[in-house]
Amino acid sequence: MRRRKHREMEADLDMTTFINLMVVLLAFLLVTSAFTELSRLQVNLPSGGGAGGADAPKPLVLEVMIYKDKFIVADRQSGPLKIVPATAQGPDFRGLHEYLLTVKGSHPSITEITLLLEPDTAYDTLIHTMDSVRYKPREVNGKWIKAALFPDIGIGDAPPAAETAPSGGAA
Repeated sequence: MRRRKHREMEADLDMTTFINLMVVLLAFLLVTSAFTELSRLQVNLPSGGGAGGADAPKPLVLEVMIYKDKFIVADRQSGPLKIVPATAQGPDFRGLHEYLLTVKGSHPSITEITLLLEPDTAYDTLIHTMDSVRYKPREVNGKWIKAALFPDIGIGDAPPAAETAPSGGAA
């Protein structure tokens, strides 16, 4: 019977190719990550405190109340300005946008608007409403761009629908 000799093998790990692969992969990841763009929405939440006595009230404090069957555009100080009823397909974002264009035409310095939502408002409705109040298309040098309409957006809770009748004031 023959005995097998255990041969001791010394193995050297050659890490050169692995390190080369990692360097190339790292460079590739750095180059591709430079082209990704993250978009953020800046939303201003309403403050809990009252208004300061030193500041004069703004001429127009816009609010858009979002309900299932309508939008109500209101001035916080004077009350509802326009009710935009929903269409058969859903909320009338185009009608809201067109009315806000007329408001911007008469008050070009106003940039703030507050969106007041019912508690069960769909996220998709909120985003489409934000797009409708934030941008207006404008042609510059033959290209259409998105110009600012009311870019400073605040979000809050809408009052119950019964309280927002045009005969009463906005809360």
